[in-house]
Amino acid sequence: MTVSEIRQQFFDFFESKGHKIVPSAPMVVKNDPTLMFTNAGMNQFKDFFLGYQVPSDKRVANSQKCLRVSGKHNDLEEVGVDTYHHTMFEMLGNWSFGDYFKEDAISWAWELLTEVYKIPKENLYVTVFEGDASDNVPRDEESYSIWKKFISEDRIILASKKDNFWEMGDTGPCGPCTEIHVDLRDEADKKKINGRDLVNNDHPQVIEIWNNVFMQFNRKADSSLENLPATHVDTGMGLERLAMALQGKQSNYDTDLFLTLIQHMVKVSGIPYGKSEETDIALRVIADHIRTIAFSIADGQIPANNGAGYVIRRILRRAVRYGYQTLGLKESFLSDLSLVLCKLMGDPYSELIKQQDLISKVIREEENSFFRTLELGIRRMDLLMHECKSQNITLIAGNSVFELYDTYGFPVDLTSLIARENGLSIDEQGFNSELQIQKDRSRAATAIETDDWVQVNPDETSKFIGYDHTSAEVRIIKYRKVSQKQKEFYQLVLNQTPFYPEGGGQVGDKGILRNETSSIVIFDTKKENNLIIHLSEKIPSDLSGNFTAEIDVEKRQLSAENHSATHLLHHALRKVLGKHVEQKGSLVNPAYLRFDFSHFSKMTDEEIAQIETMVTKAIHQNISLEERRAVPIDEAKAMGAMALFGEKYGDSVRVIKFGDSVELCGGIHVSATGKIGLFKITSEAAVAAGIRRIEAITGPSAEKYFKEKTEKFDAISSLLKNPPDVLKFIDELLKKNQQLTKEIEVQQRENAKNIKLELKTKITAINGIHFLGEILDLKMHSIKDILFQLKEENSNFIGVIGNSEGDKCFLSLIVSDNLVAEKNLNASQIIRQVSKHIEGGGGGQAFFATSGGKRKEGLVAAIQEIKSLF
Repeated sequence: MTVSEIRQQFFDFFESKGHKIVPSAPMVVKNDPTLMFTNAGMNQFKDFFLGYQVPSDKRVANSQKCLRVSGKHNDLEEVGVDTYHHTMFEMLGNWSFGDYFKEDAISWAWELLTEVYKIPKENLYVTVFEGDASDNVPRDEESYSIWKKFISEDRIILASKKDNFWEMGDTGPCGPCTEIHVDLRDEADKKKINGRDLVNNDHPQVIEIWNNVFMQFNRKADSSLENLPATHVDTGMGLERLAMALQGKQSNYDTDLFLTLIQHMVKVSGIPYGKSEETDIALRVIADHIRTIAFSIADGQIPANNGAGYVIRRILRRAVRYGYQTLGLKESFLSDLSLVLCKLMGDPYSELIKQQDLISKVIREEENSFFRTLELGIRRMDLLMHECKSQNITLIAGNSVFELYDTYGFPVDLTSLIARENGLSIDEQGFNSELQIQKDRSRAATAIETDDWVQVNPDETSKFIGYDHTSAEVRIIKYRKVSQKQKEFYQLVLNQTPFYPEGGGQVGDKGILRNETSSIVIFDTKKENNLIIHLSEKIPSDLSGNFTAEIDVEKRQLSAENHSATHLLHHALRKVLGKHVEQKGSLVNPAYLRFDFSHFSKMTDEEIAQIETMVTKAIHQNISLEERRAVPIDEAKAMGAMALFGEKYGDSVRVIKFGDSVELCGGIHVSATGKIGLFKITSEAAVAAGIRRIEAITGPSAEKYFKEKTEKFDAISSLLKNPPDVLKFIDELLKKNQQLTKEIEVQQRENAKNIKLELKTKITAINGIHFLGEILDLKMHSIKDILFQLKEENSNFIGVIGNSEGDKCFLSLIVSDNLVAEKNLNASQIIRQVSKHIEGGGGGQAFFATSGGKRKEGLVAAIQEIKSLF
């Protein structure tokens, strides 16, 4: 069976057991501060386990796109090196939300593996949780007894908390699990060592393929366990490992899915697979990483310099480095490979087919950019090696190795390889120290400590009423204290709330929570999973009783104006630029709006003007808001509403309609477009390959913008004595200024020639070196030009010129190339050495360097010290 057929058989089996087959959630997580990426199948169902949300179906099954390259679950360094780790993988899962439990989960797992997939029973082993005294959780006797019905006891292995108690993170839903392992070794190897002894021992052919987790507990912040409101089943079976077992392979990468990608790269590189472990690893890394990159872009995450985007950029660059370093590829190759992947996995992941052009173009631009960075890094490496050799040093400093890693994307092994080829080595300990400092700095910036919830009204449930109300009588359900960046604040959950939580690009509401005795400021509102959380720096002294929750109506109204304008903007962009335009991100706050969209060229001034005109026309028409809540998702799509890639939608959605603009949206909007007032685009620029960004303002912000522009224009006109045509007058002034500038430049060049001729007469010979040391009243750029001309006209030349500009002084030093090579002279080192005289610092290259300081009277001493060196 192919990977596609294996996946479908899993769906068919569990559909026959009463499960609804649901789509994969996006790989990039939103509304969950504890996660950056979906790293397990259970992520999207966490609310069901915690009792925050009631599922519409108690039995579901799916194939979840997962990514494990950050945090607790990080397999990146094993990827490609061994045969079964991946960055992205598909997790086949069947789920019970308070319905069936251990008996059905275990019996169905056994039935599917042995009767449907027909894995020989003698190749299977199972593990069961042995219990843990520290958590006061006993051995899982129920699972053990169930397994005895299907498999001999010598194949049931008791395992520790490390292997058989599943936890998503430091806190959250968890429980004991039972794993199924398969022995894929040949008969000869099986006779040598019992497979039982290799379970959970990282053997590449004795591997776990299915984990059945029995969700019973919630791990609290103090590490204690509490029972969940109901028991659940959470299973996960790696599709890649299952395919390896069913296709009779010894490696995940030998299955049809990966071999197709690898064989494409074999054709591109001309390097066969299976001949060299080094090149095989590179081919496996590339085949693995292209899935992660393509699916991430399809889910709305573009490579970037921070957050989730930085992780994707790192993975992309890791793949490029393997192609560059090991396969000798010097131009884009991942972009074309992504098209192979989209065709290969477009069923059932249609988002790949729909966005294959965007995926390919984004990857190509990222590749080309990184190839340019690598070339810069190589030049930087050449300079570092030259400096080491000129000083008779054989060790490249750790901070320099880290600079190559951090700035140019050079892995340590590449730096080490180039260094060895040139008779040098690297300071790995120093590099590791620098790397640890960066990790500690990053960890400190994102560290967050969250206390357990303190229940106030535990029987209450929470609901959002903010579409219809800006204030309400409320009660506090629970609260907890949070510490982040040495700041403490509180999170509160209310039984009902008018506060809109940050989401869909719109910022969270601010406001107050008050009663007769106290009033606290709500400085932000967020959504954690499906829970609306209000942030405050303090909590009321008395948490019981009723409170009045009031939002900041003015800020809410300004955000609403910008949000509705965003919808009009999106509609206008698709009209003007084409149907390929799709939203890729947005920010809506009281001050301005930001809208990211797919488009592959800079917008022209005419297009921007056309967009502004269309939006303004819609505002003038004062189109009334048509809002529909709880619309079935298929009906909403039939109305023309677009589902955004990377968003997770429920069975029913909210539809926002302004005339022809129809969108799925949970945000706050104006009642009619006329309330938006003015609309002005303030900028249009690229934020990533194939992604443009528009920033715009509305209402009071736009009024202020036009008022300031008018005042500036009036002031300029007044300065120019109010000419009848201001633009024509300024254009004539600029032309006159340009002509005068050219005349001045001609005079300066003539002056510089005369100065150069005079300086040539002041060059003196010192031990075979032609030396010049002077202080001149010239600008730095003129001094540089003169020094380079003198260097060309004089052999064995060393020239140093000092000058001052304002309260600063400067030194410029040039050294002939032959003196750099033959006498190991280094202008950068010399300039740093003498900069103490002017109380400054500097640097540059071996043949030319400059420094700046504040002590002008030190220029003479600095020049004398340089002269004394020769």
